[in-house]
Amino acid sequence: MATFMDVHHGMDGITAEELEAAHQADLAIERSEGVTFKQAWADPASGTVWCLSEAPSADAVQRVHERAGHKPDEIHSVPLSV
Repeated sequence: MATFMDVHHGMDGITAEELEAAHQADLAIERSEGVTFKQAWADPASGTVWCLSEAPSADAVQRVHERAGHKPDEIHSVPLSV
């Protein structure tokens, strides 16, 4: 499995409850694409949300987010970590 960080823009003013609801929507369908979402972070002031996942491909991450109703603007492979 590869690790990915995806980024969503334009979520100005997102609340903790809205972030949790979006994350739960991903978790509800992630297995259908072989994705495991690990964590999500948000900056309400900038409207940016980041999601960390393990997945077979960036396309799998894209499909889960699209089906959950929040298409990412960017998906980055994270090949190294400590």
